[in-house]
Amino acid sequence: MSEASSTVEPVASPFDTVLVVDFGAQYAQLIARRVRECHVYSEIVPWSMPLDQMLARRPTAIILSGGPKSVYSPGAPTVPPALFDTGVPTLGICYGHQAMAAALGGTVERTGLAEYGGTALAVAAGGVLFAELPREQSVWMSHGDTVTAAPPGFTVTASTAATPVAGFEERNRGLYGVQFHPEVAHTPRGLEMLKSFLYDGAGARPTWTMVNIVDEAVAAVRARVGDRRVLCALSGGVDSAVAAAVVQRAVGDRLTCVFVDHGLLRAGEAEQVEEDYVASTGVELVHVKAADRFAAALAGVTDPEVKRKVIGREFIRVFEEAALDLQAGGEPIEFLVQGTLYPDVIESGSSTAAKIKSHHNVGGLPEDLQFGLVEPLRNLFKDEVRRVGEELGLPAEIVWRQPFPGPGLAVRILGEVTLERLAVLREADAIVREEVRRAGLDREIWQAFAVLLADVRSVGVQGDERTYGHPLVIRAVTSEDAMTADWARLPHDLLARISNRVINEVPAVNRVVYDVTSKPPGTIEWE
Repeated sequence: MSEASSTVEPVASPFDTVLVVDFGAQYAQLIARRVRECHVYSEIVPWSMPLDQMLARRPTAIILSGGPKSVYSPGAPTVPPALFDTGVPTLGICYGHQAMAAALGGTVERTGLAEYGGTALAVAAGGVLFAELPREQSVWMSHGDTVTAAPPGFTVTASTAATPVAGFEERNRGLYGVQFHPEVAHTPRGLEMLKSFLYDGAGARPTWTMVNIVDEAVAAVRARVGDRRVLCALSGGVDSAVAAAVVQRAVGDRLTCVFVDHGLLRAGEAEQVEEDYVASTGVELVHVKAADRFAAALAGVTDPEVKRKVIGREFIRVFEEAALDLQAGGEPIEFLVQGTLYPDVIESGSSTAAKIKSHHNVGGLPEDLQFGLVEPLRNLFKDEVRRVGEELGLPAEIVWRQPFPGPGLAVRILGEVTLERLAVLREADAIVREEVRRAGLDREIWQAFAVLLADVRSVGVQGDERTYGHPLVIRAVTSEDAMTADWARLPHDLLARISNRVINEVPAVNRVVYDVTSKPPGTIEWE
């Protein structure tokens, strides 16, 4: 984080804004989500952002995230001491706590007593963060370095057996720090601590509500689009459905939704789009059947990044052609709506975040795009999008539909995408989703789906005969926002029913396995 750069014009916001400064933390996105759960708007910014650019966003508060480095490591992220003289209330978490201490004259050492996991915390002085909380409580630790002496003028508010300064504050300057992670569920009173910082330490107003989010999104679309015409890339998933509903509220019948059936959809999905969404919204829908076009473009492609980029390119070309047909002899269509979410933007990479994969909504778009993009959900997490959908009156069947990747089944076939392989996967996937729904688990599970290992063969035996079929992977995860996820502990009898049905009803598959990988280290999708 540098102290100065070129002059930046102030950015006005209708909400109080908290900046989460990312030092490479596993939990930076989770911190941002927890702040929003407190009804305060938050944004993630890189630690390398110049200080004047941060201040130009007029933050009500700043939170310094954790990170994997030692504050004394060569090239470790730093915090300019000038940040702490701006008057902006600041909370340091884990590495952020240590960085604040080091910048202000405290002592950070590697004592040889690391702490990982649940740890007993002793509160010495309630202060702002621990006011009215128990003097003894459990918190989640993950650190090797330790603050052994607080900066001059700071009050030590908490400690553990291995960490003499597990919490400190200098209330007159609005500076606070904790060594543990209040944002994780394993710190049971952590959300209360964050609320104390936001409301009492920073004076933030809890005005980031669904009504205000919808009103702001609608106003932003109107300001960008004006009285011009708009196309929406309607896929049938919750993201594009909610994005379209926001834009429809903003521009009314100047919106036309285009549904591209690229042949990569789940069983019955095309029919659901026409029946569910059109019936509930009355939006104008153009159905483009382009399965053959996408199949030809994907022929011979096996690399997942290439698949995503090919699909993204073809998607846009189809929309451009649809726009030409729709505007023939009439007004031009200048804007394209997409259901891009905040995790899509983060995962597609930035100057400080490694690219995990290209999202066709973000990193897979062609450079010569003929539309201006309208992305009303770009700053929202998935759970916020669902609440926006409910606020807009969309049916529960749409709002609570499980996430489905834009590239569709193409990224659930490991290997070349062919019509035959799509048919196999579509049939098996329908069985997985049907059984999960029958078990009443479809809302508890973030996603449940099938993955076809199309380039792998497995020997089996059925009816006293040797088989040589494909293995099928069942993937089911629990999550709050798709930034992190855990594999779902599905009941064994449910897994048995799915396996039996797939083996008996899908002849090309002769082995079913269950994926028990969390995110990280894996991603939710296999490609």
